[in-house]
Amino acid sequence: MNSLSAPIAAPDARYYQQALDRQAQLTKPPGSLGLLEDCAVRLAAMQRREMPKLEKIHVSVFAADHGIAKEGVSAFPQVVTIEMVKNFAAGGAAVNVLARHVDAYFEVVDVGLIQPVALANVISHRAGAGTANFKRTAAMNDAQLTIALAAGQAAVARALANQADLFIGGEMGIANTTSASALAAASLRIPAVDITGAGTGLNAGQINHKASIIDSALQRHEAALQSPLAILKTLGGFEIAALTAAYISAAQQGLPVLIDGFISSVAALLAMGINPGCVDWFFYGHCSAEKGHARVLQALNARPLLNLEMRLGEGSGAVLAVPLLQMACHLHNEMATFSQAQVSTG
Repeated sequence: MNSLSAPIAAPDARYYQQALDRQAQLTKPPGSLGLLEDCAVRLAAMQRREMPKLEKIHVSVFAADHGIAKEGVSAFPQVVTIEMVKNFAAGGAAVNVLARHVDAYFEVVDVGLIQPVALANVISHRAGAGTANFKRTAAMNDAQLTIALAAGQAAVARALANQADLFIGGEMGIANTTSASALAAASLRIPAVDITGAGTGLNAGQINHKASIIDSALQRHEAALQSPLAILKTLGGFEIAALTAAYISAAQQGLPVLIDGFISSVAALLAMGINPGCVDWFFYGHCSAEKGHARVLQALNARPLLNLEMRLGEGSGAVLAVPLLQMACHLHNEMATFSQAQVSTG
């Protein structure tokens, strides 16, 4: 766990300024490409290059089961976690389709399914057979937390070995919006009802039940919820812990990160709490329709690229935003300057 607090270097300010200067010379009114300009400039600083590029995209989907599912907080049975992992391995999920279309490297990691799956293309880095029911006890012990965090760090190591330009983390785990809502409520010190949404498709009564379960857990564990890692250990999922560590590790090693939806953003919030410098390396794919996502994005001071009313998870919203980041690079690199095009300035 100590490695998560290791220093994070900021993106290079010299390249940031060079990229800003180039943007001012391109044949367009200043600021007219909006957030695309900011993305290109930030990528140039992260990559320490005059012309940023995003050619190799790495997608890791972390999957795990949750003991809190026993409290009836999901519209789907827990067996769906394993079934969806098999779907990921077969290439049939939404994130698979999107990853193929942006030519991304894709992997799925079992961080703690109730039962392991015997598939050669599922990476096993198991912290346990699902977390404990955090309404009644801590979700995981110290050893399990360490393993789950290491799963995220290992995924980043694989991405770097593949010379990735961008890391995307996804998640799968029935009841993980309950865990994420509890983590966010504890981190932001707000009532569960303010951040608990429909997840897999709950109705109003079921959402109220889900929020009451979370509030009960927050009350039970109040004394333990004193740091981001303690909150993660007490309320988290193995896959959320893996995401948290992956985001920090990527930032520590200078690899830009594109964050997905609500659950991934809660992991980013925890990562910021553990090592605040990591947020300088984050982009945010979209604002989802899940109730708490906008609140978490606000806490991260995030500017999401898309708002398509998605709430699927899996990393899908982040992968969908990859072409926007790539276009930001192309615009920055390939547009003519005023002098090159012999266009008069204002």
